[in-house]
Amino acid sequence: KKSEVSAVIAKADIKPKSIHDAKKWSADVENFYRFQQAGYRDEVEYKQIKQVDTVERWPETGFVKKLQRRDNTFNYFDKQRECKDKEVHKVKVYVY
Repeated sequence: KKSEVSAVIAKADIKPKSIHDAKKWSADVENFYRFQQAGYRDEVEYKQIKQVDTVERWPETGFVKKLQRRDNTFNYFDKQRECKDKEVHKVKVYVY
């Protein structure tokens, strides 16, 4: 049954070992920013909560394209960088 499987996956909650603020922009920081804009810690947490195997990305840049928020609405992101320099320090980087 799907519900039992998802309950098991949800229990296998992977927690980050450490966290720090981003210092300068990178593609990874850009994707952390996008997950955090949609209300998630990062890709790991998104996949656990939404029970998905893949995240839709722009093929040209590899940046996250679309995320489903916790309230089931969607966040759509541009192909180009969205995280401005003044926002970089607000992005949390999680280490596993």
